Amino acid sequence: MRTIEKICDFLGKKLEPEELDMVLKYSSFQAMKENKMSNFSLITDDLVTNGLVLMRKGITGDWKNHFTEAQAEAFDKVFQEKMAGFPPGLFPWE
Repeated sequence: MRTIEKICDFLGKKLEPEELDMVLKYSSFQAMKENKMSNFSLITDDLVTNGLVLMRKGITGDWKNHFTEAQAEAFDKVFQEKMAGFPPGLFPWE
């Protein structure tokens, strides 16, 4: 809840308690996974190839089960290049 309040402060917006409850409810991983507007289930089959799953488990680090070592290294390289202008520590995850 505090993170949502911080985002609202940053945007200069004030949410009523009911609105905050709705944001919490509908921004959960489970709710987004079940919502056809956010889980990409409305995409036609011809646009989804090789059994692509766009939302898996919602578990931190699960990507390691889906990337090869070469893919992880390539992603890290691109990420470092694109984020080079941002302050160190802005993105504290691995």
